[in-house]
Amino acid sequence: MERVLEFLNNAKTWYLATVDEQGNPQVRPFGAQHIFEGKLYIQTGLKKEVAKQMLAHPQVAISGMANGKWIRLNAEVVLDERIEAQQAMLDANPTLKSMYAAGDGNTAVFYLKNATATFCSFTEAPETVKF
Repeated sequence: MERVLEFLNNAKTWYLATVDEQGNPQVRPFGAQHIFEGKLYIQTGLKKEVAKQMLAHPQVAISGMANGKWIRLNAEVVLDERIEAQQAMLDANPTLKSMYAAGDGNTAVFYLKNATATFCSFTEAPETVKF
């Protein structure tokens, strides 16, 4: 899991895929991630369509590139409504504090469950980790 966090940190921007109400894939850029209490978290706003999609269909995919390699990650997301989890994410990603605050009713942190991440490149064999 730490390797996935390091990769996403190095990528800076990575892409989250969800499914909308009609079953169509939706992809958008993300860049906030953090390990809290042994789980990898991502963050968004509850008022956003992405949060509604993850709550309705918790299977997501993540992809990003860094240093000539890319990651493909599939996981189930679980909403963690605890203020402590929200604050940990905001502390780890201080740029979010201009838009979100722990306990504001909009900050949403999700942890990844049953995740499979594959690290790929054109020159090396793929490596897979599960968490």
